[in-house]
Amino acid sequence: MTGPVSAVPGAGHDGAATAGHLARWLGLAATPTFAIMALLTAVLAGGPGDVLCSAGHGSALGGMVPMYLLMSAFHASAWLRLIADR
Repeated sequence: MTGPVSAVPGAGHDGAATAGHLARWLGLAATPTFAIMALLTAVLAGGPGDVLCSAGHGSALGGMVPMYLLMSAFHASAWLRLIADR
């Protein structure tokens, strides 16, 4: 034997390539997911969940909508890389 043995079947080069491909698609899925969550939270605001997140109502940066928008912006790098590669 010349290489390390893995306990996981298919964890060789093909497994690593598959994991990298899956990670790239998950990165691309994060931005629109958080943007949709921000939109739904803004449209459906006023539910019982707002009681749990009501500490930031006095601030423009408080609440779930700005949090989801920031998360969407932070995960936009995958989209920017995809656009730059084309």
